Amino acid sequence: MSADRRDPREEQVRRMLDGRHPVLPPDLAAQAVRRGGRRLRLRRAAQRTAGWLLALVLVAFLVWIGVEQPWATEPAQVTPPLEGW
Repeated sequence: MSADRRDPREEQVRRMLDGRHPVLPPDLAAQAVRRGGRRLRLRRAAQRTAGWLLALVLVAFLVWIGVEQPWATEPAQVTPPLEGW
């Protein structure tokens, strides 16, 4: 492209990059490390809690299966009539 046919957005970006940059706080990196560490600890705690809850649900399900035995049919309450005796 020739210099007179540049994209206006490209020119705007070039002007922004050539201008003054904002002043950053001197402890920005330390703040980022603290926040990242806190977020990592919270994520680990949430995963650990979810794992314990899943294990408890599994144990409760296994106990229920062992006690109730839902696959077994209930015995009939009434005996069928005797015919042909």
